[in-house]
Amino acid sequence: MEACVFDLDGVLVDSEPVWEEVRRGFVAGHGGAWQPDTQSRLMGMSTPEWAAYLHELGVDLPPGEIARGVVDQMAARYRDEVPLMPGAVEAVRRLAERTTLGLASSSPRRLIDVVLDAAGLTGCFAATVSTEEVPRGKPAPDGYLEAARRIGADPGGCVAVEDSSNGLRSAHAAGMRVIAVPHPRYPPAPDALALAWRVLPDLDALTPEALS
Repeated sequence: MEACVFDLDGVLVDSEPVWEEVRRGFVAGHGGAWQPDTQSRLMGMSTPEWAAYLHELGVDLPPGEIARGVVDQMAARYRDEVPLMPGAVEAVRRLAERTTLGLASSSPRRLIDVVLDAAGLTGCFAATVSTEEVPRGKPAPDGYLEAARRIGADPGGCVAVEDSSNGLRSAHAAGMRVIAVPHPRYPPAPDALALAWRVLPDLDALTPEALS
């Protein structure tokens, strides 16, 4: 194994409930209609993709303004508290002692930097990628491929740590072995989970031995 590449939302940060609350409120407050499958569809989308999707739900603002408004609210919530997943800091530091780490996230660069700084984990990662910085968001493999490129690793020699359906599909499409750590509230679809090389119950189980 050359490197381990983490997802952020749902793996290191319990952010999906916050994203859902903020985006659901934003849609309701700007003339849109939240659909039963909206949250699952949004998971993994890049910022331009989800902003365009919320516009399609009837939000009466241009996608650029939607993105700015939602990210401003997310940043404000994170300034109050970053909802780290149990064992996240320990897992990252444990693996960083043994291997090169990268990060491939659908979050905007602004929020990635806020979270890693608040958690004291910035120095643990050799490279971090926001899907804002690549042509396509998850489930396309672009973010994971770019993370491997920035680290200088062969994607086939990397392990990815993911929780969502689109994230699992993205890392698998990049040619990485995928460890799934499913979020209890937002479990991945069975067909996506079937792509995982290993499935772990939580981050406490994510050890160097689990990657070998």
